[in-house]
Amino acid sequence: MEIREVLATNLKRYRKAAGLSQEELADRAEIDRTYISALERRVYAASIDVLDRLSRELGIEAADLLRRPKR
Repeated sequence: MEIREVLATNLKRYRKAAGLSQEELADRAEIDRTYISALERRVYAASIDVLDRLSRELGIEAADLLRRPKR
């Protein structure tokens, strides 16, 4: 699994678990909603600053967004 796929999968999972839409998460993290969508579709790679802002709003560690699923 590529790192962008790992990020996309984890971001979407944690966002949904928090009960947030892409727009709500984007507003809270001060990121454009289309950027959240692009991350979840594996179009863009995120900077560490963006990972930090997203993880804070999701109540998780930034590393959780990059953690590969156990096989």
